Amino acid sequence: MLCYLSSIINKENDLLLPGRLKQEILRHDSQMEQFLFTVLLIGGAAQGQQFRCPEKRGYFQDDQQCDKFYECNDGIAQERLCPDGLVFDPFSRKQEPCDHYFNVDCGKRLDLQPPKGLNDLCPRLNGFYAHPDAGVCTVFYACVDSIAEEYTCSPGLWFDEYSGVCNWPEATDRTECQKERNALKNGFIYPDDCAKFYICLNGVTPREQGCELGLVFNTETTQCDTPENVPECKDYYAFLEEEN
Repeated sequence: MLCYLSSIINKENDLLLPGRLKQEILRHDSQMEQFLFTVLLIGGAAQGQQFRCPEKRGYFQDDQQCDKFYECNDGIAQERLCPDGLVFDPFSRKQEPCDHYFNVDCGKRLDLQPPKGLNDLCPRLNGFYAHPDAGVCTVFYACVDSIAEEYTCSPGLWFDEYSGVCNWPEATDRTECQKERNALKNGFIYPDDCAKFYICLNGVTPREQGCELGLVFNTETTQCDTPENVPECKDYYAFLEEEN
């Protein structure tokens, strides 16, 4: 804590001090304030000068913090921070050089600014995040300025926070979702394509497969069949007949 000499001057003892002494005290405090202000200015300038611009203009990474970078203009560096949840991409050619962490190799630049997220769905203001319940692996949230929009992965996939996309369960590091691994029989029709289907390895891991040209998947026999034997897919190859 800084204490100025003028603090001893108050209504009770003001009259006890000679006028010249009071002037000296106030002058001393004024000089002290100017000195402190000068120190702060020099300290701020020194902090900016710690980074030397390798080029006169451009964006350059910080050695420790992945979401901090320096903007250099005429060889003068200005410290910048990416929006919370994004990190600096030294190879970006965009005007805004920050991107999602899964698109950037931070290397050893592991430090980040303190999170500013306002709710459980968005730990940081921006980014893609898994459901707060570690056991819910098929739901994730896209956050922009702490506003969350919910998304659901396609059947059989889990959200992988490290890659920012839905992925096969075995390709993720998520082991807390075992309760969602219900054993399935082989032969699940692909929702949007009659010629495709899923087989389930070990009753757990789905793999997309496809029928030969001219055939569709028959859920009754769990085999590829002619469209005539699969009423819901009988017109699937109608476009081929029209071309002929």
